[in-house]
Amino acid sequence: MLDTNKGLTLLHLARAAIAGKFGFVSHDLPRTDWLEEPGATFVTLTLHGQLRGCIGSLEAHRPLLEDVRHNAIAAAFQDPRFAPLSKEEFAEVAIEVSLLSRPEPIRFSSEQNALEQLNPGKDGVIIEYARFRATFLPQVWAQLPQPQLFIAHLKNKAGLPEDFWSDDIRLSRYAVQKWREGEPHG
Repeated sequence: MLDTNKGLTLLHLARAAIAGKFGFVSHDLPRTDWLEEPGATFVTLTLHGQLRGCIGSLEAHRPLLEDVRHNAIAAAFQDPRFAPLSKEEFAEVAIEVSLLSRPEPIRFSSEQNALEQLNPGKDGVIIEYARFRATFLPQVWAQLPQPQLFIAHLKNKAGLPEDFWSDDIRLSRYAVQKWREGEPHG
């Protein structure tokens, strides 16, 4: 079950981090122990229903507070797919924060066997091969509901051909708790 207060806190931190880069002042939230624990997040920005930035961490390597702030600023200003967010866009952008579980390796004997093990709509997936690496959050299943299509696009995102397969490919899965501005949090 989602923790509403946790989600509202993370969304506030993400928006405040971006606002600070525009010179806006936002009130600080009280420090809590759970924000100091290591956490891995992705911050996704959408504008009028379209992706406007998405940056994150696959593994917890810094306090959750810092991870959300860092990824919010990176999603707004450093996503190479987009120009930096403008002040005008900031007023209309919707923020989503995804808190990731620890990735777990998927053991498989073939591509088909790997596809059969995926849980559409639930699994975030990481693909790794040599120097290539990419991930899709579970939310991507909404656009790519078939495992074969999901993995083909994930390979493409990693810089691999969609039909590529090797016994040296590594796949991992993770779950997320997510909170989005403008959605009920109960």
